[in-house]
This record gives sequence, C-alpha cells and structure tokens, in this order.
Amino acid sequence: RFLIMAAATRILLLTLVALLASSAFAEGKVKKSTISYDGRSMIINGSRQLLFSGSIHYPRSPPEMWPDILKKAKQGGLNVIQTYVFWNIHEPVQGQFNFEGNYDLVKFVRLIGEHGMYVTLRVGPFIEAEWNQGGFPYWLREVPNITFRSYNEPFMYHMKKFTEMIVNMMKKEKLFANQGGPIIMAQIENEYNNVQLAYRDLGVKYIKWAADMAVELYPGIPWIMCKQKDAPDSVINTCNGRHCGDTFTGPNGPNKPSLWTENWTAQYRVFGDPPSQRAAEDIAYSVARFFSKNGTLANYYMVEFWSIYFFRWISFMYSSYFLFPWSQYYGGTNFGRTSSSFVTTRYYDEAPLDEFGLKREPKWGHLRDLHRALRLSKKALLWGTPGVQRVSPKLEVVTYEKPGSDFCAAFLINNHSRVPATINFRGVDYTLPEKSISILPDCKTVVFNSQTIVAQHNARNFHPSKKARNLKWEMFWESIPTITELPIKTKAPMELYSLTKDTSDYAWYSTSINLDRRDLPMRSDILPVLQVANLGHAMAAFVNGEYIGFGHGNNIEKSFVFSKPISLKPGLNTISLLGMTVGLPNSGAYMEKRFAGVRAVTIQGLNAGTLDVTLNFWGHQVGIAGEKLQLFTGEGSRKVQWTPLQKTASPMTWYKTYFDAPEGVNPVAIRMESMAKGMVWVNGKSIGRYWSSFLSPLGKPSQSEYHIPRAFMKPKKNLLVVFEETGGNPEEIEVVTVNRDTICSLITEADPPQVKSWERADNKFRAIVDELKAGAHLTCPDNKVIKQVDFASFGDPWGACGAFRPGNCSSPNSIKVVEQKCLGKSTCAIPVDRGVFDGMGKDSCPDITKTLAVQVRCGHAKRP
Repeated sequence: RFLIMAAATRILLLTLVALLASSAFAEGKVKKSTISYDGRSMIINGSRQLLFSGSIHYPRSPPEMWPDILKKAKQGGLNVIQTYVFWNIHEPVQGQFNFEGNYDLVKFVRLIGEHGMYVTLRVGPFIEAEWNQGGFPYWLREVPNITFRSYNEPFMYHMKKFTEMIVNMMKKEKLFANQGGPIIMAQIENEYNNVQLAYRDLGVKYIKWAADMAVELYPGIPWIMCKQKDAPDSVINTCNGRHCGDTFTGPNGPNKPSLWTENWTAQYRVFGDPPSQRAAEDIAYSVARFFSKNGTLANYYMVEFWSIYFFRWISFMYSSYFLFPWSQYYGGTNFGRTSSSFVTTRYYDEAPLDEFGLKREPKWGHLRDLHRALRLSKKALLWGTPGVQRVSPKLEVVTYEKPGSDFCAAFLINNHSRVPATINFRGVDYTLPEKSISILPDCKTVVFNSQTIVAQHNARNFHPSKKARNLKWEMFWESIPTITELPIKTKAPMELYSLTKDTSDYAWYSTSINLDRRDLPMRSDILPVLQVANLGHAMAAFVNGEYIGFGHGNNIEKSFVFSKPISLKPGLNTISLLGMTVGLPNSGAYMEKRFAGVRAVTIQGLNAGTLDVTLNFWGHQVGIAGEKLQLFTGEGSRKVQWTPLQKTASPMTWYKTYFDAPEGVNPVAIRMESMAKGMVWVNGKSIGRYWSSFLSPLGKPSQSEYHIPRAFMKPKKNLLVVFEETGGNPEEIEVVTVNRDTICSLITEADPPQVKSWERADNKFRAIVDELKAGAHLTCPDNKVIKQVDFASFGDPWGACGAFRPGNCSSPNSIKVVEQKCLGKSTCAIPVDRGVFDGMGKDSCPDITKTLAVQVRCGHAKRP
C-alpha cells in the first residue's frame, strides 16, 4: 500500500510539473534565452554547451506516441531534438494548409520544450528525408517556368513564402529561444553542395540568396546549412556523415563552431533491400572522435548509401541515382503514401528507438553512457586548451586542460581496426580494444570505452494476438476497365506523375485493337508477346480482362521492360495496364524533370511482325474504383457487395475484416508475408504500402510487419481493409503484439563499471559507489519484472542476445546466482566476481578473463 501511494504521489507531482510547464509556455512566462556562438561552441545564456541531438520527425508517429518517445530520448542523454518541416503535408493543395493531428508542428515543438530539450528546426523547405518529392508539394512542380533549388524567380517566390509562414508561425507561438521557446537553431536548404554544380552560377547565387533570406526573416537565432562547405558568412556550415571527426574539414569561418547535423546511425531500407545495421560501438567511436576534435554538437541521423552510384551522377547529373538517405534517433512509420521512391513503410527501424518507440539495446544504452561520459568532461572540453600527442600512426592522445584548474579530460584513441593496443599516459598503462576510444574525464579514470559495451542488450519479439485472431475475411474485386470506360483520351500513353498529380499510386491505361484471324499465329504452341517499356515504378497488365503479369523497377533502376505471352482473339482485343508509383523521387538535381509510367507498347509475334500500339489512342483514369468509393472506411465499405473469401489468390482484390484491439498495452503490428503488394487501412487510416513479394537477396521481404499505432484502434470491431494488387492469401495475415522483453548482458571482468558510478559535483570528479567493479545491470521495460532466466554462463560464453551459447568453461552456479539476484525484480545487478559464482569451489579455467552472459525474460508481475 505504501509503494502504491508513493507511486501515485510521484505521478501526481510529474503531472503538476508538466501542467505548470505547459501553462508557462502558453502564457509566455518561460525565461527567454540568448543564443550565440563562436569558434568553440554554441552559447546559451552566456554559457557554453555540449549538445547531444536526435532526429525525430513528427509526421512519422501519432501525437499519442510523442510524449513517450521524447521521454526516452531525454533518458538517453539528449538535450536537443532535430526535426524537418514537411511542406507537402502542410500545403498539399496550394493555399490550403493542414497542421492537425500528427502534422501539428507547434504542438510537437512545444512538447519538446516541456520535456526540457531544445529544438533544431530544419525548415528546408527541401528536406529529402526519404519523403515524397523531398518535401515539395506536387503542385510546385506545375508552377510555370519553375526550376527547383535554383536562382529561379518562381521557385524562390514560393520557397520564401512558405519559409516566412513557418517562421511567423513559430514567432506567433513564441517558440524561438529568444522568445522563451525551445528553438535554438534553424536550417535553410539541405545538402546543396551535392547538386550545386548542376546549376552552375545560378547555384552559387541561390545559396547566397537562401542564407540572406533566412537570416533576414529571423536573425534572433543561428541559421545553419548542412554539408555546405562554401556557406555564406551569415550561416554555419555543418557536417553530415559517418565519421565527421575525420572527414569534416571544419567550419568555413573562424567564428563558427563545429557542428554535426547528421551522424548516420544506420541505413534506411528500400523494398528489395536486405537488413543493414551500424554497430553501436562504431557510432560511439565516431561521436567520441568528433568531440575530441572540438566538436560540440552531434545529431544522430543515418548512413550514406549513394557513394557506389556516384559515377552515375557524374555521367548523368539530372538522374535520380544520386541518393542521400537519412536516419533518425527514432525513425517511425511512413504512413499512407508519404515515403519517397521504393522506400519501405518502416522508416529506419535500426535507430536507438525502433519503429515502435521501443529502446533498441545496446545502441540506446551505449550512447546514453557516452553522453554521460562526455558531460563528465564538459568543463575541460569547453574551456580547456586542446593538446594532441601522436604515440604512433594509429595511436593518439587528445587532452583538454585549463591551466590553473583541475579541469582535465583525455581521449585515448586506438585507430587500428583489428589490433588492441596499450598506451602509456602519464605513467599509467591503458589497454584499448581495437578501433576504440577511452574517455578519461579527470585524465586518470577510464569511465567509457567506445568498443566496450556495459549497457544491457535486448531482442524484439512478435507474438500473435489472442484477441485479434481467427479473422473472417470478405472480398471485392476491382473491375478491369476498357478504353471506352476511361475518361481521359490521348493518342499516346500519358506520363504517370503528371497524370496522377500524386493523388493516387494508380492510373489506368487502356487501348484496343482489332485483329483478323490471319493476324494471329497459326500454331497453338506460339503466342504473341506483349512488351511494355515502362519508366517506372510498377505495372499490372491485363488482356481482355485477364491478368497476365506484373513488372517493376527498383530504387536504382526505376524503369523496366515488361514482356509476357498473351492470348489474343479475332476481333476486338483490349489491353489494360495499371501504372503504379511507389513514391516520388526525393533527391538529385532538376527533380521537377523526372518521369514515370508507360513509354512504349508493342505486340510481338503476329504474322505480320511486331505491331507498335504506342500511338494507338489510349484511355486513362487516375486511381481505382475502390479508392474513389473509399472502401477502406466504414461508410465506403457499405457501398459495395462483399462476398465470402475464395481460396484462389486473385489480383486487384479488396479484402475486409474486423478485429478487436489486441490485449495489453504493447505496440501492435500486422504481419503481411502471405500477401504480395498493396496497401493496408485500419479504421480508414492508411498504415502504408506493403510489398512482401519483392524479396531481398536473402530471399525474404525487406519488411514483413507493419505498425498499427494503438491510437488508430478502438477497443472493439476495428475495420481492417487490404487492397492487394497481384494476389495473396489473407487467411495467413496475423495481428501481432511487439515487445522487447528479452533482455541480456554480456560483460567481462576487464570492463569498466557503469559510467553512472561517477559524478562531477562542486567541480570535483568522484566515484559515488563504494566498490568500482564490472557488473551486469538489467532493467525490464514498462515496470515489468524478471520472470525467467533463459541463459546464464560465467566463463567463456559466446553469441548474442537471443542466441547465446556456453563455451568450454562455465560456472555450474551461473543460473542459480542470476536467479537469486534477479527473479521477481524490475532491475537487478549481478557482480562479475569469481567469488560469487565459484565460491570456494574449483575454478575450471582460472587463467582466462571471464565473461558473464545473461538472458532473462520480463513480464508483468502477478497481482496478489
């Protein structure tokens, strides 16, 4: 009863604090901040700051998830959140604006401030971000005489108009730091150096205009340009990349600080990609390296993917091959049709917070420990004098010391990717693993090593829901139209982007031909072949209403040639093609000059030879009938007659069922491996495109599970609608719950204690625990407790969380010790101590450095 009362009191106090903060923001009573900078750092209210930032994009999660995501970001040691502003969602139709729901930019920025963090607002308005058309609304493409991102009057007019609207909105809500809000920096443009050469002198003039325009609109905070080595003096040029500590040539002015706006922490995926990751150790190394070289802000973003295609850009500068993917601290979900070409619906799931907002360990915990180690070194880093001692070509010592004070911090750096090393620093030998950096906040004590993870690990689990099972499916076939039924007629097939105007992924093309029996092959084993040259992205083909096949490009080669045998008859034959886009391009020069869709159509193998029907007169229609009827909504679903599910997979089919919200509070997803390609809606809200039939080189879909936010669901009878383009089996679709209740630790005797074992108080660095020893520390998520020990071995175990294996030497007491220390607890500590595990018994391997591997399972405690 006492614990319940204490918890309730704590919740009440936190609620009151949040309400007071919210009220203060609303009433403009928050203290105003002065923001400045010099060649050393950002300066907030006269105080130099170390800034740890993470990208979180508000449209990629519902507002109901924002508080928890921001709370976990702050727990991870962040004090800045970076977000883009997404022009095309805010002004989808020229002059019509939307800032509601998960598009509520003001609410998101204010919420960041209420969580005690700053904001970097990347206004763009070109953002790239694997977002449809790089954030530009489609209508901008059709402005007469426009050239995107150039010194072009129509483009500059609309760019300034939108930028000014956003700046004025932030000013009105008092969200800039010098007004008492959280926004300490803003960004104009985005990685323009990548395309600047394509625009020649107009590119140079444009970038100066953009900087001057932004600073004139709001001079009260610093403006930045990322990856802009020739940035005008009025803005700060910043670095994007994996290893800015080694690749950044530095600011292009002596009074600009070294800022890292995108540390690419993994790689986003496109359909057809295999899994890709970046190790937590490598990220930590890169950040420590950057701060050792006078860096004072690092923002977690994503790995670059374009370099292997760089030569293509050189030869074809206008193409879409020049790719610059980003990533996040939290990636989220590309709901609806918001992703750029071929990008998966799950956006950057390998971030420290995964798509579902769950902590991805050890990445989240290892970076949290890094931030704490750097904060322990803050005074020396910001006020000390740097010094560099090169021990060897691969070994280096960087120190920051302030004469006449106790402030001293050191970075011991082993840049050899395969070989451990020892550095003698001030009379003490320090061992460093391969490719690692040790941080010594007092120039004596190692509190963190980038290669040595003492944070816990976890594994993600998907469990079929018990409440949302035995789905009863119904179906409705989309009709295949002929040319006479299609409203838009032209001589040749229309270009797909300009036809759909980004209002749908789909557009019908249809033509008809009259054939005489003498035109057709006489032999039954010879069939004519339909060949379609298509500029992308995908297409389903029908002849006389019969499905004949599906073709598609990919993120690199969007165009493709479709070629399939067909059956024709004497008389009138209809060819109907469903053109499909999978997002608009988001990068490269001259984006307004990209094209897609049917280019040329021929029929081969006729008795008279090849028949070119490209100029045969075509009918067109934007979208499909089910979209217009809104079959994915409750009202729309009642407009047609649904039939019981048939076992045969069929293309162009709508499927409908109902399900109850899954048990518990864990995140929810839907597993779509049994389907091919299409889109999913829950209660009328699109959770995005799926494409399970596009297999990676590993023979598996790039994405199998698709996030259904609990905010999209009701307790009972949720409408689930699937549109399947080419044929699948909905009976095997599963609604699943998601958790990271499998937590692990892998610690050696040589590892340092947790970095939270030290503090700096009254300018003194000191230990705050009695005994500084390595140990395994486990904490269950969401107030759960440890229910079961799945694995424990003290000796020489190997493997990873979810796949540990005992080695040749393991203490027989391993499981017993861990159970005694951890079962029934929400958090536990297990010392890496031979006396604890072996006691007075025989140590079968006394001469090795021992490792403790532990895997436990968390769950809710049983109610009394």
